[in-house]
Amino acid sequence: MSLKKCSILAVDDDPDVLIAVRMLLKNEVQKIVTEKNPENIPALLKEHQFDLLLLDMNFKSSINTGNEGLYWLKRVKDLKPNLQVIMITAYADIDLAVRSLKEGAFDFMVKPWHNEKLISTVEDALEKNHKQQRAESRNSKDSIIGTELLGESEVMQDIFYKISKIAPTDANILILGENGTGKDLIAKAIHQKSLRAKQPYVKVDVGALTDSLFESELFGHKKGAFTDAREEREGRFESANGGTLFLDEISNISLTQQAKLLTVLQNRMVTKLGSNQPIPIDIRLICATNVTLADLANENRFRKDLIYRINTVEITVPPLRKRKEDMLMLAKHFANIYATKYMKPAVEFDKSAIEKLQSYHYPGNVRELQYTIERAIIMSDGEVLHSSDLIFSPIESAPVAVTVGDDDSNLSHLEKNTILRVIEKHSGNITKAAKELGLTRTALYRRLSKYDI
Repeated sequence: MSLKKCSILAVDDDPDVLIAVRMLLKNEVQKIVTEKNPENIPALLKEHQFDLLLLDMNFKSSINTGNEGLYWLKRVKDLKPNLQVIMITAYADIDLAVRSLKEGAFDFMVKPWHNEKLISTVEDALEKNHKQQRAESRNSKDSIIGTELLGESEVMQDIFYKISKIAPTDANILILGENGTGKDLIAKAIHQKSLRAKQPYVKVDVGALTDSLFESELFGHKKGAFTDAREEREGRFESANGGTLFLDEISNISLTQQAKLLTVLQNRMVTKLGSNQPIPIDIRLICATNVTLADLANENRFRKDLIYRINTVEITVPPLRKRKEDMLMLAKHFANIYATKYMKPAVEFDKSAIEKLQSYHYPGNVRELQYTIERAIIMSDGEVLHSSDLIFSPIESAPVAVTVGDDDSNLSHLEKNTILRVIEKHSGNITKAAKELGLTRTALYRRLSKYDI
């Protein structure tokens, strides 16, 4: 896509920056829209079709995230996963800017920028977007969602068939499976094959929301509804109106939150905090959890009437150790992705690497395989990956004296003992323990809860 045909949104609370961007790009692009308040991003994305977003790293706002830029980047990626985002940052924010690349940003620009560099970066982002669109178009006939959801095993082919049958309906879907199996990819596949494919797809990790944030995040709030509510805010239900709402980690919400969610789903209405005016909603609901349906049906933990409401059809995603025939295909797929991303030559796996990949039990599932391949590509210097290049996460690769296979109880015992050992090593420091284990703090806390540690 050429600059002349593109539409760009620039969001920064510094009016001088917005003026500079507008002056630079107004004669270069088809449309440039500038905005000071990041709270207006969801509405602007809903109203306009942008090809690129220029987003500041820091705003003077009420969001207590530690960094507003990362917060809004995640919101944008929830609302518009394919929208390319270039972060605007100061020298002091370089570490945060690098973190933004892992969260899906295309690149970052340091203020003050060189005009030629900014235009060049914009052109590169647009070219990447164009290549992705061509790849999706080229692969749409061969897989569910282009190059993301892959599998040749019989169980994955059954899932693909199930998706093709349920996607065109408005049935509520519950996706079951261990962490890292690709539940979010299946949710996106259902949306992209549905009649709502051109409407918003909004993902929310509800398990990470506190009681105080739950209503505000999902239902929105009016200005002044609580101390820090300085602007009216659209909730995720409203953002997803007409499209699909994906609630991840649904099993982690409290009984109080469940009651509020059930009321909205029954009435198909949301009421913002601080308002008495209900807003009609039209969404297709997809939920996911890493617990079994039997565990979810424990009434001390989850309301059965809510289970029936969210579970018109269920899809169970198998762990990678139970579909080993897909493993090498996925490894090669990730190797191609990261070789391109890190500008490395295309690589092959030698016999020892293939044997190591096929003999491993993958407690971290596809996500663990993906990170293992990414690390191998980064560290490799040649065009062949050997077994020594494949280093699995410390939490999964601790010595184990059990037969590799489907013995989930042995794997759980191994994981629990490894977590205890690493936490003790760091004297109870959860941040350091999570870093060594290759987990986020949230993921580690979930494992602590799971094993009653």
